[in-house]
Amino acid sequence: MSAPAPYRSTPVFDEATLPEAIRNTHSTKAGVWGLLQVLEGRVRLVFHDPAKSIEVTPGKPAPIPPQAHHHVETDGPMRMQVEFYHEPPEGARDA
Repeated sequence: MSAPAPYRSTPVFDEATLPEAIRNTHSTKAGVWGLLQVLEGRVRLVFHDPAKSIEVTPGKPAPIPPQAHHHVETDGPMRMQVEFYHEPPEGARDA
């Protein structure tokens, strides 16, 4: 069985271009999974309920379940993007 493919991705953002909408609390829609991919540097993915914080680095992406309220924090140079899936992405079972 092959891994699901994303149906859409955000542009690649850096610490200067990361939108406020991603820095502030938001969520995906019902049935939409996100996968936060860091290409350079690191970011912190913060979930609100239940409270959980994950450091995301290159090669260690973080799944975002549907409708989970979260935000992204940066603390230095980074490049990241979010991929969107209709089913859990690879590694989401560990989330």
